[in-house]
Amino acid sequence: MVINPETIVPIFDGHNDTLTHMYAQEPGGAWAFLNGSDTGHLDLPRARAAGLAGGLFAIFTPAPPDAPDRDLARQLTRTDTGYTIPLSSAIEPAYARTFTEAVMTLLETIVRQANGQVGIARSAADLTTNLQAQRLSMVLHIEGAAAINADLSNLEALYARGLRSLGIVWSRPNVFGCGVPFRFPGTPNIGPGLTEAGRELVRACNRLGIMLDVSHLNEQGFWDLAAITDAPIVATHSAAHALCPVPRNLTDRQLDAIRDSDGMVGLNFAVSMLRADGGNDADTPLDLLVRQIDYLVERVGLERVGFGSDFDGTTVPQAIGDVTGLPRLLERLQQHGYDEPALRKPAYANWLRVLGKTWSA
Repeated sequence: MVINPETIVPIFDGHNDTLTHMYAQEPGGAWAFLNGSDTGHLDLPRARAAGLAGGLFAIFTPAPPDAPDRDLARQLTRTDTGYTIPLSSAIEPAYARTFTEAVMTLLETIVRQANGQVGIARSAADLTTNLQAQRLSMVLHIEGAAAINADLSNLEALYARGLRSLGIVWSRPNVFGCGVPFRFPGTPNIGPGLTEAGRELVRACNRLGIMLDVSHLNEQGFWDLAAITDAPIVATHSAAHALCPVPRNLTDRQLDAIRDSDGMVGLNFAVSMLRADGGNDADTPLDLLVRQIDYLVERVGLERVGFGSDFDGTTVPQAIGDVTGLPRLLERLQQHGYDEPALRKPAYANWLRVLGKTWSA
């Protein structure tokens, strides 16, 4: 029997950049999301076709249009063993706040115009209620905390508007810490960790019940967070460094810490984070995602692995294509030996568990 995720196995996606894509590149972003778009990886009609029950919808502030490092592809330098891209420059907090506010308004407009088909999830109860109502759960995630004031004076206001997941950094520095560059091969151990403001941010998120995402965080920042947090350690969209040695991926030691905290890893579908050669080739077979899932399951346990596609933020395998390709991944995992009860864990149940455990703080 082939699993049909629309009727049997709901799917929760740990990371996508769809809100940012809709705001920056799609005229009439709310209408395009609700009625369907010819661009990007995800919109409501395609989500329903795929059996997508919800996800972490990220707000990512790109560099300003006039920034010299706006286009990462132009910064790429080929090396004898792969490639390197310099670490992106910090962005102005005021610019990040303005951009974040605009995308949050887009999210609220989508929900207001959705006629009950979409809801912002602020609690585990919301996730369950929305699933039962066949309502898409959108969890507000901010990727890179540049929009948060250094004194955290606007954090509770963001929480009140729905912020429930936060990546402290993107692949650039900010007042709280530093991210990792894009390069192959490379290590996440690239420098100093969290600042004192970053440590206070961890404590404040623990207090409020905002999930912290270690994706993009450098290794010392990871260990600084691990030493402070009383919540599960979560990487919403990463993969295993042992299989693809890029700085964005997690070392075995980091994976062990995630396991010991009862956290989880959402597997990133970015081909450059899956392939052993680090190549950005969309002609990448589903078996490389399966290989990563097998490795993560062996290292952290089946209860601590999920999907974190990075839709609308990266190159995904042609075999996935867009959100409607998720059933093909479930089918391939089933063929590989994961039965329906096992599939439910990475598809949805693990995210529900770790979000509920974090938000209940």
